[in-house]
Amino acid sequence: MTTIIQSLSEISSRYDALFVDLWGCVHNGVHALPEAVAALQAYRATGGKVVLVTNSPRPRAGVTKQLVTFGVPDDAWDTIATSGDSARSAMFRGVVGKKVYFIGQPGEEKFFEPIGVIKDPIKLEMVALKDAEGMVCTGPRDPSADPDVMRPEFLMAKQLGLKLLCANPDIIVDRGEVREWCAGALAKLYTEMGGESLYFGKPHPPIYDLARRRLAELGADVPDQGILAIGDGVLTDIAGAMGEDIDSLFISGGLAAAETKTTVNPDKIALSTYLEKEMSAPTYTIGQLR
Repeated sequence: MTTIIQSLSEISSRYDALFVDLWGCVHNGVHALPEAVAALQAYRATGGKVVLVTNSPRPRAGVTKQLVTFGVPDDAWDTIATSGDSARSAMFRGVVGKKVYFIGQPGEEKFFEPIGVIKDPIKLEMVALKDAEGMVCTGPRDPSADPDVMRPEFLMAKQLGLKLLCANPDIIVDRGEVREWCAGALAKLYTEMGGESLYFGKPHPPIYDLARRRLAELGADVPDQGILAIGDGVLTDIAGAMGEDIDSLFISGGLAAAETKTTVNPDKIALSTYLEKEMSAPTYTIGQLR
């Protein structure tokens, strides 16, 4: 059974590094969450390292700029590992071919900008679906629309035998008070239709490999037992931590606030019922990161 705590400081001395989710933990898609920022600043003041591990399809530089607009100060974190960077590395190695069909919003074509860490990257070309060797999805074209609108295109893609590279495995996210669909919802649909989807963010191993490399770049040699993963998604943050055999802190007041009846703290019975239903076993639980 998970242990409910009141503040990060109760357990933080046990860990040398944190793998911290962003959306729903450090910001709400509109502005920074002050208590979370203060908790991370206090942790770093003790010498701990904070790696922001996000399923954002953006490259690290793009997330850094976004944090500024949300008001997340740079003294609350050390480095960033994004699903976008992990997916881009694979894309430029050719996992879905050279001619790709792009699914995303205007402006997200920056996903295709060269990435310096790849030696001899392939030259990519965005083409129509009928001419594609594979698909790249950074998210729905309309985050408010039912993912099912993609069914006709996915039926054609499946018939063509195309793989879908998913740059963000999240199914949903809350932008302030508005719930939006993410790329993971489209990848899930495509898989259910019999297509093949490739994932590089949480809960899948590639992004944790990247996070560990980011931590090593800081000069920190931290064993897995010295890492605590923090997040509000049991199917991404907590499932990923369980798969990597690292401890986790579940933020119950994020995506699962209603199910866990979280105000300041989660309702114990509701939390237990929810975790049992999702077959999830976080080491600790807290209402909000603080």
